Amino acid sequence: MRLLPTRSGTVPAPTRSQETRMSTTDQLLENAKAYQASFDKGDLPLPPAKGVAVVACMDARLNPYGLLGLSEGDAHVIRNAGGVVTQDELRSLAISQRLLGTTEVVLVQHTGCGMLTFTDDAFKASIEADTGIKPTWAAEAFTDLDASVRQNIARIKADPSIPHKDSVRGFVYDVETGGLREVV
Repeated sequence: MRLLPTRSGTVPAPTRSQETRMSTTDQLLENAKAYQASFDKGDLPLPPAKGVAVVACMDARLNPYGLLGLSEGDAHVIRNAGGVVTQDELRSLAISQRLLGTTEVVLVQHTGCGMLTFTDDAFKASIEADTGIKPTWAAEAFTDLDASVRQNIARIKADPSIPHKDSVRGFVYDVETGGLREVV
């Protein structure tokens, strides 16, 4: 039996037959067991230590924790397709600021985003063709990355439920270089 090292010892590694039969979710659950075995962050306070909320795209190439040097407990990280500020992100930011003490907002969109590759109308039409029902929500696709960052920062600043607006900043992450460029 192979063993995988953890901070507190080892855990059994899945066998080859288990690996080939395991779904990705099953593999992630095995990873969660290893994470739990070495978990030492149970005493983190509820409010984020750095007082910041990050809104970012869900793209797998964008790691907000690594990019911004964050660890568990440092920030609220709110992710969605495109890093677009919708009603749900505004709700989350209001909770983050009003109930959990954050005072800064960082928005991160990125180069090569899938949201640059389609239009809302075409996407909705394809869903309607497949299902017979047109979605009631907007995908919020965009054609200009910098304009999208500016628009989404403006949405945050215009929302009356977000009380702290002195440090609301927007950036573009370059997926090819790892660089971060401030837009607004």
